[in-house]
Amino acid sequence: MILQLGKDGFKRNESYSFRNNSRTEPSSFLQITTQGKNLVKIDPDKLRDVPGWQNNAPVPLCMGGDYRALTFCCKPGHSLTYVFKCRRDDHLDDLGLTDEEFIKIKEKFSKENNWDSDIVCFGSLSYCCMRRNGCPRRDLALIERYPGLTSEEIMITYFKKKKELSKRILECIRTYKGKQKVKPYLDLF
Repeated sequence: MILQLGKDGFKRNESYSFRNNSRTEPSSFLQITTQGKNLVKIDPDKLRDVPGWQNNAPVPLCMGGDYRALTFCCKPGHSLTYVFKCRRDDHLDDLGLTDEEFIKIKEKFSKENNWDSDIVCFGSLSYCCMRRNGCPRRDLALIERYPGLTSEEIMITYFKKKKELSKRILECIRTYKGKQKVKPYLDLF
């Protein structure tokens, strides 16, 4: 069974508290502000409105997402289908986070949330991505984890937890340079 989020996959909601400086180009950047302070500019095409992470969930890194999208990356050290698109290693290097640290963060989160599963590709839902039309393995593992919830409630829970994991990953950055890079993204949580 594949969980469906709607006819069109993920919905985008451009009524969020973003300010678009120009509506003349579809890829114009949204300037996200808090209390009048500019935090970060994000291309609206690189955001999704998903249940549990409304209005500003990043697309996966391989599709141009920001640092928060590390939550959707798979486990380092394994061959990838889309290796030519993968930006995980570049982002980890840029932030000063090693593969081992990244794996440790995701696996600790997985244990805390009962997300270990033999059904999914890398043994944990923490490595699952943001597939637009669902993933049979991920969705089966989610149904197994949350048997009393509706499909919609399961996806709300999944994306809320992915958002928590995203924040945790960014909070674990220890280098000064890395902290400076993720600071505006941490303010989005």
